[in-house]
Amino acid sequence: MSSFLQKLFRKPARETVQEPGNKSIDDSMAPASVMEPVQKGFHPAQFVTGCGHSIGKLRDHNEDALFTLSTTLLSDSDALPFGLYLVADGMGGHQHGEMASGVAIRAMASHVIGQLYSPLFSLSPVSLEQSLQEIMETGIQNAHRAILQQAPGGGSTLTGVLALGEQLTIAHVGDSRAYLVHEGGHLELLTRDHSLVKRLVELGQITTDEAAVHPQRNVLYRALGQGEPIDAEITTTPLPPSGHLLICSDGLWGLVPEDEIYRIVTSSPSPAEACQRLVEAANDAGGPDNITAILVRVPG
Repeated sequence: MSSFLQKLFRKPARETVQEPGNKSIDDSMAPASVMEPVQKGFHPAQFVTGCGHSIGKLRDHNEDALFTLSTTLLSDSDALPFGLYLVADGMGGHQHGEMASGVAIRAMASHVIGQLYSPLFSLSPVSLEQSLQEIMETGIQNAHRAILQQAPGGGSTLTGVLALGEQLTIAHVGDSRAYLVHEGGHLELLTRDHSLVKRLVELGQITTDEAAVHPQRNVLYRALGQGEPIDAEITTTPLPPSGHLLICSDGLWGLVPEDEIYRIVTSSPSPAEACQRLVEAANDAGGPDNITAILVRVPG
C-alpha cells in the first residue's frame, strides 16, 4: 500500500496555485508520507463527518449540492483514512442552478472514485498515470464540461477536498470555501474567492469591510460552466495533527463571523451537531441564501 500512495503523492506535472499565507506544499517539495503503522488500541485513525444543508429564509429553491465519502482501511500494518468532500453552489436561475451544482458534484465524485477510490481498495495491483493533484484537476474539468452539456446556461462553484495519507488535496473554483479549524483558536482559509470584490481587495481598491457590503459581492469572475477554458485552483497542504476541516458555501461564511464559526465547531459534541448549529446561525442572521456545510474531524 505504501508504494501505491507514494506514487500518488509524486510531484504534479504543473505548479500548484497558492494563496499568500497558506501553508501549501509547492511543486518543489517532497511527496507527503503515508500514515504511520496503526498502534494497538480502540481508536484507529478515521474521519468523523457531519453535514448541514438549508434553503435559507428568503429563497424558494436550493441551488447548493454536497457530497461526502469517508472510509477507513485498517490492516495489520496500516491505518488509511480516506475522505472526499465536495460543495457546489449553483447559479443561473431555478432550473439551471440546481442542475449545474448537482451535475458538477456527480461528475467530480464519479471521476475521483473511479480513478482513485476503487483502485486504492482493489485486491489486484493497479498502475495509475496521474497524481492526486492531476486526478482532482481532471475531475474539475469533467464537471465543467458536464455543466456545459447537461445544464447549458447554468454555472456553479465547486470546492473539493481529498483527504488521504497525511495530506489534503484541494480543487477549487468560485467562492465556496475550505477552512482548517485549528484547536489553537483560529480558522485558516485554504481557498481564494474567485469573486470581483476579492479581486478588488487584492488590488487595494477597496477594503475588506467595503467588500462585505459591496453591491457586486456575489459576482464571480471564475465559475464552472461559464466560459472556456476553466482554470481551477489546485493546492496541497499537510493534514493537521488535530482539528477540523470545514467546506461551506457563501450562505454560511458570508453571514456567520469566523469567531462564531470557531466557537460553534469547537463547542459542539460532534461534527453533525456543529453543522446543524452553523446552519441555524446563518438562518438567525437572516438566511438570504442557501446554506451548506461539511465538517470533518481530523484524526488526532
